[in-house]
Amino acid sequence: MELSWPIKIRIGLAAAVGIGLIGILAWPLVKPVEPFGVVSVVSGMITSRDAVLLLALAFCVGLIAYFLSWPYGGQIGVLAVPAGLAVWAARSGTMGSLMQLNNSVVSRERLYSTMEWEPLLWLGVVTAGYLAAHILRNPKSEPGTKPAKRSIVSCIYPVAAIVASAMLVPVFIGIFAIDFTLVDVSAGTVVGQPSNAQIGFGVFISFGLVAFLVKKLLDLDYIWPVIASCLIIPFSMATFGKSGVLEFFAGRWPAVFFPSSVLAVLPIQIVAFGSLGAVAGYWLAIRYGHCRGHEAECD
Repeated sequence: MELSWPIKIRIGLAAAVGIGLIGILAWPLVKPVEPFGVVSVVSGMITSRDAVLLLALAFCVGLIAYFLSWPYGGQIGVLAVPAGLAVWAARSGTMGSLMQLNNSVVSRERLYSTMEWEPLLWLGVVTAGYLAAHILRNPKSEPGTKPAKRSIVSCIYPVAAIVASAMLVPVFIGIFAIDFTLVDVSAGTVVGQPSNAQIGFGVFISFGLVAFLVKKLLDLDYIWPVIASCLIIPFSMATFGKSGVLEFFAGRWPAVFFPSSVLAVLPIQIVAFGSLGAVAGYWLAIRYGHCRGHEAECD
């Protein structure tokens, strides 16, 4: 079940639209003032007007990607907006540089409390593109689509998928999005700030693995792990970022060290790279299932 060249071209066009219109042309909407500033609402550069413009732009990008990837617009067009946000996530400064400007425990607690809700903004942007790619969608024209089943299980499984994703993704990020570790007698191990490339790889793989499991075990699509992206920071703060831990690190370690690498990841990086990884993991699970049933075709 290899991707045909027409499908690969459609994927490339959808990603190119997002990268061009959001990642490059719309960069001034979120561009930090400082050379190493972060793309985040905490920088104060993203106003409510900018957020509305970004939502409208994301919807337009989703529509364009839908038509460019027709008749698979509902399946491929959803990649456009996360691809554009991924460019911003890669160009952004790091959490370590932001922590260097917030040395006190109080300022760091305030910083993380704001970031706990920030993924909702980026998730809203991704959702705008998703809705645009589905608003004109005709399931009958897209091979492989099946009507949704209505049952009690169909209500329980999505909740289980969201909760499981919120718990598993931070664990995987702690494994894959890691630069180097040091030993501390009190804290056990501390991790240094990963590069944006390492973060992109780690978040992409982490969401990909979770989406793969969600598809194989619960037969659900990528939307549920993507929704769970807004819970990653709150869950991680409850696990690794308690007040005593932040106070310990503020007093003993430089700003570029964290109790877990998941706390070194910005909200936009979680949502952008995570959305792309979730889509990839979902389709990988479908391909794996197809190969299990048609082994001769996959040899």
